[in-house]
Amino acid sequence: AQRLLESGGDSVQAGGTLRLSCVVSRNIFGRYCMAWFRQSPGKAREGVAAISTSRGITYYADSVKGRFTISQDNAKNTLYLRMNSLKPEDTAMYYCAAKVAFGCNSGSWPGPSEYNFWGQGTQVTVSS
Repeated sequence: AQRLLESGGDSVQAGGTLRLSCVVSRNIFGRYCMAWFRQSPGKAREGVAAISTSRGITYYADSVKGRFTISQDNAKNTLYLRMNSLKPEDTAMYYCAAKVAFGCNSGSWPGPSEYNFWGQGTQVTVSS
């Protein structure tokens, strides 16, 4: 099984920047759809961004488009999420997820049930 380990969560002021990292135990690139999700208390888990590791095609939720960037480093087996212009509503636990697939589906990528492997999460708190 794949192991995913997130890091980089922190408490920041609104307007600040964070970069989350997700280290994967085995080489994933070319064989997985990788994604970031977030969940805050009382809310459903929400797909934030995804990347088809074979071709680098990216997908974003409307709420983060233009502010967040998902990327991958093949040599380090690491997935990133750079978050700019953070807002208090971005406060959540952020999770890295992997789905065995040659690419992400443009319609279904935000669905948590699609993913086979999950990290333990990293907390992001944005204060106003």
